[in-house]
Amino acid sequence: MDIEEFYDADPRRRESDEIEFGRDWKDASGYRTELSWVVDTGELYAMREPGAVDIDMFGDVIAESVSEDAILVQVLATVTSREELDRKLAGWEDAMPERGSIDWVRQRIS
Repeated sequence: MDIEEFYDADPRRRESDEIEFGRDWKDASGYRTELSWVVDTGELYAMREPGAVDIDMFGDVIAESVSEDAILVQVLATVTSREELDRKLAGWEDAMPERGSIDWVRQRIS
């Protein structure tokens, strides 16, 4: 689903605080994914941009602009407490930069 469909499907999502767990997760193809947790619903979701992201020789991120309906959202799990989520994602900052790192998240929360 796209980001608007995600928020429209449950009104609690729009009103809730969200805790971000990084914006530079990658799938096996190098597509950039953001990971967030919706406090009121307990949903941990991945938001994937449709184009791969590159890093230039200065370390700057190069990504093309995309429309909101092109941003795909997938709910990965429902985790009822922040403590449980922190335990499951312990070490996420070190895992995030690796290619295919979003699979690390899937393994940790399953």
